Amino acid sequence: MVTASVSIAFSYVSLHTWFAARERPAQIERRLYDALSGAAGQAQEQLTAAIAEAEKHVLALEEMTVAEKAHGFISRAQDADPWLARVREAVAREAESYAASYPEGAGAGLRYTAFDRQATLARQTLARLRESAKALAAFRAGAKPLDPTEEQLRSFRLAFDVIPWADVRDQLHAELRVPAVPAYSDFVNRAASGQEDLVIAFTELFGAPTSRHVLAFTLAAFIDVIVFLLAYASGPFFFGAPETRWVAAAAALDATDEQVFVRGLLRKIAAGPQGLPRVEQDALSPGERQLCLVLTSRGLSAPLAEDGRHYHLLDAAFHQRLVQSLAERGLPLQASGAPVAG
Repeated sequence: MVTASVSIAFSYVSLHTWFAARERPAQIERRLYDALSGAAGQAQEQLTAAIAEAEKHVLALEEMTVAEKAHGFISRAQDADPWLARVREAVAREAESYAASYPEGAGAGLRYTAFDRQATLARQTLARLRESAKALAAFRAGAKPLDPTEEQLRSFRLAFDVIPWADVRDQLHAELRVPAVPAYSDFVNRAASGQEDLVIAFTELFGAPTSRHVLAFTLAAFIDVIVFLLAYASGPFFFGAPETRWVAAAAALDATDEQVFVRGLLRKIAAGPQGLPRVEQDALSPGERQLCLVLTSRGLSAPLAEDGRHYHLLDAAFHQRLVQSLAERGLPLQASGAPVAG
């Protein structure tokens, strides 16, 4: 029972490893694809919101630049948008350093130049955000669930690492949670050795079994049962028929070679009633007597009493096999034969 359990266990691990070697990489690649798609989707939402805010800021700065040139005093006004309010404050602080030399008013003065410079910077920020969104959209369009793990992570990094998260925070004027990049170590095939395959196979079997585990275990048990039946059925082929083993055991009891034993038994066999081979019981050696007892219990021999003597009638087919076993003389039979006369 223990041997059968161990055999089934190792057969299950082998089958599970064979199935998993083809299925596990695809599962890992799909899980990574889902994780990267989720992170890319979250990043694209934040980029889209930042681009919308940046467009508003660019438009507002262009209007403020025109208004500063036409009317002046724009940096003194208040703004509900925190980002634009910081721009007005920056322009006003800059103007304080040269207020005496360049009084505030209409025209293309230094304040107008400062607003124009801030508008240029805002357009550059908007261009960076749009470029990042374009690269991220290209990654999402080109990603495939069954791409290799290294290729998926490399493509994601190329699009994700260039996102200007500082600009995104400034445009959204709020703290944001940057999506976490999946770790490579979480999406690799850990079955690098047979021992890890063994642990993984039984952990999954007793933890959260799937149809694959049930199929592998069922096939393992079925294969071991078939192997046992084949071994049982082939026993006579490898170890000889039962009659052959009986003769060998009887020869061992007489401490002689099997062919020598058969030759001695055949010399004692004579024709009986209806031509059946028979042997007299009193002429039998201990080994021959035990053989006849086994044959009688198996229906291959029958006791016979005649004229006060006791005989064993042997089965004709068994007698034929005994004779045929001497067709090829072994070395002990040759050595025990009488020398040829000169």
